[in-house]
Amino acid sequence: MNEALERELRELIVEALMLEDVRPEEIEVDAPLFGGGLGLDSIDALELALAIERRYQIKMAADDARNRELFGSVRSLAAHIAQNRGDIAGAPV
Repeated sequence: MNEALERELRELIVEALMLEDVRPEEIEVDAPLFGGGLGLDSIDALELALAIERRYQIKMAADDARNRELFGSVRSLAAHIAQNRGDIAGAPV
């Protein structure tokens, strides 16, 4: 789908959450980010949402009923970002 964005998101996850023992390429794009996958928690979700908002200028509402789905995997986050930022010239990919 959007491999460049997925790669960038994996790097952002490692950087924003200071995951010292995880390399971006080790994060599978379809693996769950919370629970059994990376084992992230609600604090990690908040930090990740803030990092996404800063980088992509996309508002991630804490009370959005779709958050569980949106934060389900790198792939679902990438799809949400791609859909909401549009194809703006000069936007990071």
